Amino acid sequence: MVEIKDSKIWLSSPHMGGEELKFVKQAFKENWIAPLGPNVNGFESDLASYLQQSTHVAALSSGTAALHLGLKLVGVNRGDTVLCQSFTFAASANPIAYIGAEPAFIDSEKETWNICPEQLERGIKSLLDKGIKPKAIIAVHLYGMPYKIAEVHKIAQTYDIPVVEDSAEALGSFYHGVHCGTFGEVAALSFNGNKIITTSGGGALVSKSAAVKQRAIFLASQARDEAPHYQHSEIGYNYRMSNITAGIGRGQIMVLDERVKARRKNYAFYADQLSNISDITFLEEPKDVFSNRWLSCILTDSYERREEIRKKLETYNIESRPLWKPMHLQPVFKDCPTFNNGVSEDLFDRGLCLPSGSNLKQEELEKVVGIIKNIG
Repeated sequence: MVEIKDSKIWLSSPHMGGEELKFVKQAFKENWIAPLGPNVNGFESDLASYLQQSTHVAALSSGTAALHLGLKLVGVNRGDTVLCQSFTFAASANPIAYIGAEPAFIDSEKETWNICPEQLERGIKSLLDKGIKPKAIIAVHLYGMPYKIAEVHKIAQTYDIPVVEDSAEALGSFYHGVHCGTFGEVAALSFNGNKIITTSGGGALVSKSAAVKQRAIFLASQARDEAPHYQHSEIGYNYRMSNITAGIGRGQIMVLDERVKARRKNYAFYADQLSNISDITFLEEPKDVFSNRWLSCILTDSYERREEIRKKLETYNIESRPLWKPMHLQPVFKDCPTFNNGVSEDLFDRGLCLPSGSNLKQEELEKVVGIIKNIG
């Protein structure tokens, strides 16, 4: 049982910076309570300036919405096949089903835990042999660790398949000095309550094309045609971010670099304190890669050891979480094609996410470490 004296230590809780209310109050003062307004435009501009690379950003209601629209924008239709990283959250794969397409899941490699280039090419060749040309690849920067962009995008270019970049967990991460979220044909960001910055709920679609951004906004605004009356020539969605939540985002992006610094400091503390335990290891950054360390994760030597640590932390009211359960093991996707090498299943069995919020106090970090060290 959880002891009442132990206050909750969350896995990744929201962390306000102090400037958010300024933008929200301005919206109230000017009566911009309607869905769109200056904060939406401002937040999109703030994000584009942060990401650089001549990006264009459409603020949306969620990262899932961004992935859904992203798939439509690269031409995915009902009956198509989309290659998707298996080791990820369900929101990476669900939009494939929204469209009526079929996911084919690609396993991970051990260096970054992300989509494996070898399994990706194996999957493409296998599908081509069956007369199926994949319409897109969804690659994820898991836990803020960039995937093998050079290798994955080379394969994508070879077979002329667009990459939809799931950067929901990787705002503030870099690959060879370039922001994650700027490599794909389109990319998705998330500002869910547990992300590195938040708008409570929200997301964004990133593109290097102004025309793609405008097309995304059109679809996200119920696909309303230009007319004095309400007219619709195609199906649209209610996916735009509100002016109020965008105001929160404008305040949050002002402290993004501080949040990245804090999360990386958490990881460094865990690695320093726990690396000398023989059955605990960490995911290190490859050369020329910078992770925002959205979540600090450990690998143990067995499922039993992982559960021992997780349950012990739980008794002290400390939230931790197993690594993502691969999509190819999820009941809803059990019949989908999978190109599997066993890596993601092993990571799921042995891996654990530790409390990682940028608002964690030093004494809370020390408590987590102390409990793990004191387990027999």
